[in-house]
Amino acid sequence: MAALEEEFALSSIVLSAGPEGLLGVEQSDETDQFLVTDSGRTVILYKVSDHKPLGSWSVKQGQIITCPAVCNFQTREYIVVHDNKVLRIWNNEDVNLDKVFKATLSAEVYRILSVQGTEPLVLFKEGAVRGLEALLADPQQKIETVISDEEVIKWTKFFIVFRHPVLIFITEKVITNNKCFFPIGSDGCIYETLIPIRPTDPEKNQSLVRSLLLKAVVSGNTRNGVALTALDQDHVAVLGSPLAASKECLSVWNIKFQTLQTSKELPQGTSGQLWYYGENLFMLHGKSLTVIPYKCEVSSLAGALGKLKHGQDPGTHVMPRFVNWETPQGCGLGFQNSEQSRRILRRRKIQVSLQPEVPPSKQLLSTIMEDSEKHIEVEVRKFLALKRTPDFHTVIGDTVTGLLERCKAEPSFYPRNCLMQLIQTHVLSYSLCPDLMEIALIKKDVQLLQLCLQQFPDVPESVTCACLKIFLSIGDDSLQETDVSMESVFDYSNSVHDEKMEEQTEILQNGFNPEEDKCNNCDQELNKKPQDETKESTSCPVVPKRAALLNAILHSAYSETFLLPHLKDIPAQHITLFLKYLYFLYLKCSENATMTLPGIHPPTLNQIMDWICLLLDANFTVVVMMPEAKRLLINLYKLVKSQISVYSELNKIEVSFRELQKLNQEKNNRALYSIEVLELF
Repeated sequence: MAALEEEFALSSIVLSAGPEGLLGVEQSDETDQFLVTDSGRTVILYKVSDHKPLGSWSVKQGQIITCPAVCNFQTREYIVVHDNKVLRIWNNEDVNLDKVFKATLSAEVYRILSVQGTEPLVLFKEGAVRGLEALLADPQQKIETVISDEEVIKWTKFFIVFRHPVLIFITEKVITNNKCFFPIGSDGCIYETLIPIRPTDPEKNQSLVRSLLLKAVVSGNTRNGVALTALDQDHVAVLGSPLAASKECLSVWNIKFQTLQTSKELPQGTSGQLWYYGENLFMLHGKSLTVIPYKCEVSSLAGALGKLKHGQDPGTHVMPRFVNWETPQGCGLGFQNSEQSRRILRRRKIQVSLQPEVPPSKQLLSTIMEDSEKHIEVEVRKFLALKRTPDFHTVIGDTVTGLLERCKAEPSFYPRNCLMQLIQTHVLSYSLCPDLMEIALIKKDVQLLQLCLQQFPDVPESVTCACLKIFLSIGDDSLQETDVSMESVFDYSNSVHDEKMEEQTEILQNGFNPEEDKCNNCDQELNKKPQDETKESTSCPVVPKRAALLNAILHSAYSETFLLPHLKDIPAQHITLFLKYLYFLYLKCSENATMTLPGIHPPTLNQIMDWICLLLDANFTVVVMMPEAKRLLINLYKLVKSQISVYSELNKIEVSFRELQKLNQEKNNRALYSIEVLELF
């Protein structure tokens, strides 16, 4: 059952709506805030819960905004285009649009489209598409023509499919790219058209087949002023006149059962525009931007027919759910004829069909308590393939709790594949299922522990250190049989680099020379040659799979106060191994100017240096007494000394640049003749 709640106007400010209404209503980086662009010069940021604007920005007199403002969710900035080609970018702290970032493009823009999880796209009126970053790198780049001169873009949509951004747009003659949309036909009916995401033959034009979705929802004579949006899988909202002579109204239809759920008249008229975000519908009612909250329950036949009741009216006779078929019906006779038997059989079939279906979530919870691991894995995969319901988070938490309780009761029961699938739903946390990592630590399941460290934002420091102990102590043979994520690990094999390091005795890498030693006593105490030391420091001290596990530790969140006591419990030889690995990562960082490591999600230089400091602070007294750690400590000493030297030089350069900047600022206030002396350190 669907219901429209009481409408309210966002503000008393009268928006400059043209003959075609507003330019757009777009989601901001906050779920409760929306960008409203009128048809003139103004962009307003509204907060729906407070019913008031938070900010307003306008272009200069004589300029006109030509496409709706959107939010760049990656940078939390706003983007708008005025006069078709001029792009502006600003944030909440900016007041005057004339003083914010400006880029003049070489072609006219139709829309800027932005969704969560990817950078905004710029769609030009000629059909070409550019990513915002690539466009800002060269604003005057040539923009190709994709559509013919006779075509005009009428509608566009930007969304994410299988983690990839997809843009579709509709012109007067051509439909390009994919997904599913609901056009309103000339007869006032709604049709569904499925667009293939991966066409079988991209070189050939494909015919799109449409199917009737909803019959005669609006009058055929008024279809030009009709707006349509899909609320969920079973409900659509339609803005328009149901009959030729009726007033405009907003209606919600159930497309599964072809029924009208609710409607609301709009006597002041609308612009034929409808926007939908979260559980709010936006429209221009009269001269005010109006918000109508709505609710749609899970679609069922009883709800679609208006027969769904949450309570029983007093005085209503309640029919029994089950019938005693052994009791004679009707005349009190002890037997029944054949016609009566057939009627009873028909009623029995009807009664069975009316029994409520068990929800998939309850079926899953009952399955995990008694079935085998293989069957549970299949049922979990089936459940995760279903469309997510509002109670999805709760069901996943209950499922994991049930699996862990059974693991404690049955030591031989350990459905690790199911647990891996459930963790990858991104709805779990350590506080929601603390027993999960505890059991994984007992089982020494390093793959599951790595995944938990990557997914859970609230892992306690004690558990992080427990994982570190296992990652450092597990044997290489056991690691070879384990499947762990290797995305944070780059290729450690670098024979060419090793050969060069053997040939050269002094190589400066971003201010750090691994062979340079200004401490005369150090070389006298070491037996190895500098070439041997360099070769040892440039080879990874751990196997790649162990490196991937240690990288998960480096990425984990922690508080230094709570972490240090637990680091003291790790054996000294394992601390030394971890320090050698961190020192190796630092050398790899210092090989290039950016001081970064290759790979998809490698550790950062700050993480490497922080953990070196943490390990030395917690275990320096123990490590300094180990003969095998002496060379490492000397290398770390030289590392710190070189970094101090580098930062000292950078500070001198910074001071010089500040002086240059100060001189440039005072240039306009100087006399016609002056003598300037700039001293560089």
